Amino acid sequence: MDGVDGWSPIAAHVRVFGEGPPLLLVHGLMTSSYSWRYTFDELGRHYTCFAPDLPGAGRSETDLAADFRPHGLARWLLGLQEALGIVGCDVIGNSMGGYLCMVMALMRPDAVGRLVNLHSPGVPVPKLVALQWALRVPGAKALLKRIVARDVLRWAHRNVHYYDESLKSLEEAHEYGDVLATEQGFGSFYKYLAETMSMPPMHAFAAALEERRLASLGFPVPLQLVYAEEDPMVAPEVGTVLARRVPDAEFAWLQEASHFAHVDATDRFCAVALDFLVGGR
Repeated sequence: MDGVDGWSPIAAHVRVFGEGPPLLLVHGLMTSSYSWRYTFDELGRHYTCFAPDLPGAGRSETDLAADFRPHGLARWLLGLQEALGIVGCDVIGNSMGGYLCMVMALMRPDAVGRLVNLHSPGVPVPKLVALQWALRVPGAKALLKRIVARDVLRWAHRNVHYYDESLKSLEEAHEYGDVLATEQGFGSFYKYLAETMSMPPMHAFAAALEERRLASLGFPVPLQLVYAEEDPMVAPEVGTVLARRVPDAEFAWLQEASHFAHVDATDRFCAVALDFLVGGR
């Protein structure tokens, strides 16, 4: 992919499946396009699905000098849309990917048709604040690298949480863990933690939503928020807070699911998302 603002040209890996209008699927932190594998059959009946690996994740190259803050990654996603010829398509973003897609929609409403945000972060919570303070400790990056490198497969296995943990597999551990064993992959992972999930941009994002609410502007594109009622990674209360700040968004709770509901509650998630996406055309 040609370089976009703040990014050098890098090769981006994109899985394509199905037929119909384009649908962009954006994965979350420490996962890849592989995470969408169970949704392709159902979503592919209605859409041509484009599932990229974010920079330094999966099989995509990275640019460790680039800006990994939310607006920087949103610009990268916009560049990817342009390269694929799918600007203005419907979008589903999971976890960190959902956060990035909401940022992208605020930046360029014309780039997104309808948007489904599956259990993203997006408002400062104590867990994320504590993470940012921990990353500021001298030597934090080197320490985390040693911990991950000790057994990257175990790290990946233990840090991707599902409602049904039996869904985990060795194949999945390799998909998410092997890249962390590389300098480029770990470097990108650390930048996602330190820059993408940093507090100042998240405060600005939350404030922008509140300003739009107070001005009765609503979100700039049709938005659906889908959250699991229990999750150890992204607090479900985040969904409640976002729903208050974007009162025009549709909201759906999923029971017996995690914030990876496209993996552990695939049929129910696809039904909810497609009702919003296809039913809203």
